[in-house]
Amino acid sequence: MMNLVLQGPAPDPAAIERLAAMAGSKRLVALDSGAVRCEDVSCDDELKAELYATALAARLDATLVPAGLRLQDFGLVAMDMDSTLITIECIDEIADMQGLKPQVAAITEAAMRGEIEFRESLTRRVSLLKGLDATALERVYSERLQLSPGAQRMLDAVRSAGLKTLLVSGGFTYFTDRMKTRLDLDFTHSNQLEIVDGKLTGRLVGEIVDAQGKKATVERACAEIGIGADRAIVMGDGANDLAMMRIAGLSVAFRAKPVVRAQADVALNFSGLDGILNLFES
Repeated sequence: MMNLVLQGPAPDPAAIERLAAMAGSKRLVALDSGAVRCEDVSCDDELKAELYATALAARLDATLVPAGLRLQDFGLVAMDMDSTLITIECIDEIADMQGLKPQVAAITEAAMRGEIEFRESLTRRVSLLKGLDATALERVYSERLQLSPGAQRMLDAVRSAGLKTLLVSGGFTYFTDRMKTRLDLDFTHSNQLEIVDGKLTGRLVGEIVDAQGKKATVERACAEIGIGADRAIVMGDGANDLAMMRIAGLSVAFRAKPVVRAQADVALNFSGLDGILNLFES
């Protein structure tokens, strides 16, 4: 049997009752932050699509999960950084220091929707930063970078359950290194900006961490801690996250592009990152 978890920042009790009735659930369990678990649900793909569409219209996140699923069933949480663990796209904010945010942001959006291959898009965006003073990176980190809602609570909970954490990003080591220290993460992997004489050269150092690089990083981290990828929870928001999400035991689309939401096991459109905690039973 399955459970249907309904949650959102301001859940409407009437909408929850309507969805529970649609799913045929006779037992509702109240969870943290107004979330509700509708137990003993059985539905086909058609009903699932109807439930999810109805929930979306009511500004609720709806997720069908196997009954009895526990956080301890997993061993790793792997997260994208930009617009997933944090609220900004770092490269867009760096570009803003150069007066080029609209141009760079347009390329970022196209790449996240899957319209431009990530490797090409990153090379193009980084080239626009040539000549920028490297102090702009510190300004972005100190003035603009914020954790996504629920991020700290989610990380505290997964650590308490014994899971390891991986931050894998098509962004930059300047930020992932600092996030690793700040949040006590176990693993990080990202791209390195080339800096010469205190200025960005418009180039990267080493291999580009693209979609396949992210997937390989998740596989490496799983191997290092002795688990299969089916015991990884993978979170992302853009098309370049899909490869690593497909190998995960549980894939989570956070405030994601439609192409990502459509392929993920879980879509958190309204809840914080800690919304994943409501999917698991004690």
